[in-house]
Amino acid sequence: MDISSISLSMPSGNVTNAIDVALLSKVLDTVEESGDALAQMMEAVATGVGQNMDLRV
Repeated sequence: MDISSISLSMPSGNVTNAIDVALLSKVLDTVEESGDALAQMMEAVATGVGQNMDLRV
């Protein structure tokens, strides 16, 4: 969705609403990508946790 084309085709009240929706859509996409990347990093780190234990008595 191109913001400049939205601003030309709608009244000003609707433009603000359309820009807000477009911005929130972009933010949601970014958050979903960040969450997926974080989940992949956590899976990679947790593969060897708890398999070895060093004890000194």
